[in-house]
Amino acid sequence: MKIFLKTYGCQSNIADSEQISGILKKARYKIINSLKEADIVIINTCSIKLPTQNKILDFIKKIPKNKILIVGGCLPFALDLRKHSNNISAIFNTNSITKLPIIIKNLKDELPKEKENKINIPRIRKNKDIAILNVSQGCLGNCDYCSAKLARGDLKSYSIKEIKKEFETALKENCKKIYLTGQDLGCYGFDINTNLIKLLKELIKIPGDYKIRIGMINPNYALKFLKDLIQIYKSDKILPFIHIPVQSGSSSLIKKMNRYYTINDFKIIVKTLRKEIPNITIATDIIVGYPLETEKDFEKTIELIQKIKPEVLNISKFSSRPKTKASKLKQLSSNLIKERSKKLTEIYNKK
Repeated sequence: MKIFLKTYGCQSNIADSEQISGILKKARYKIINSLKEADIVIINTCSIKLPTQNKILDFIKKIPKNKILIVGGCLPFALDLRKHSNNISAIFNTNSITKLPIIIKNLKDELPKEKENKINIPRIRKNKDIAILNVSQGCLGNCDYCSAKLARGDLKSYSIKEIKKEFETALKENCKKIYLTGQDLGCYGFDINTNLIKLLKELIKIPGDYKIRIGMINPNYALKFLKDLIQIYKSDKILPFIHIPVQSGSSSLIKKMNRYYTINDFKIIVKTLRKEIPNITIATDIIVGYPLETEKDFEKTIELIQKIKPEVLNISKFSSRPKTKASKLKQLSSNLIKERSKKLTEIYNKK
């Protein structure tokens, strides 16, 4: 049977879909790029933003009734998908991708709470030169707005030995870039008595022609490991890129979001990295229009971005996500959120 796989979301979702493709190929299904020719359509969803959710629901409604439709990933944790479509044959979640051959056979939902082991299993890479390597699932944070926490849960780290094995497999398959990813790489290993620095020290010892791109690290962990992290970044095996999401320029708002750092922490990290690694690219994220964001909070965000001038800035207009604490707060008007987003974008683009 022929399968069309559609993926939404982050690097972790892309990695999951690579593995879904590998698992289904091993089970003798054919993965194709044509929706029209497919017998089965599998959608691997994202739940982070409302606009993405709406795109997914619109796509689901467009799937012809004669196709077997299986929907999974992060969105099943947030929504009852069958309320939005009566065409879905089965639903899976982030903890059941290895069960997809069984799901296809039985057309029954698989929504376990326990995480499955998703390392060193078959995969078909989206880009043959790039290996996306999930070193962990979940995180130790509890941000009040985050639907990824609902979908990915608490931290589950893979051992350095397991990661090295998959890393070496990628090199044997001629991957030139290795993207280490997870919901928060900063807390990698805390559940198995190790950490990110120990992992990176082991990986850069591996011989070969490759570059490692380190995924997202929250500021509280970047500060904790800053001295050691700088030494890692001085290796020619590490791409000079770091993603540290600050989310706001206001320490009081960050605290209300239930995040564990201050703006001063973030400034120290950026200043130190730029001093020690002059060619580093710093990426950060801002949420505009969080329900508790005041005009003063927003002005502090503008001041921070003008001061820091990150090389990459991802601006997200806040959208309430089901089952999160922030969804119970009084929301700011959509017009105000749009105005703030537009203003911050214009200011950033003038840098």
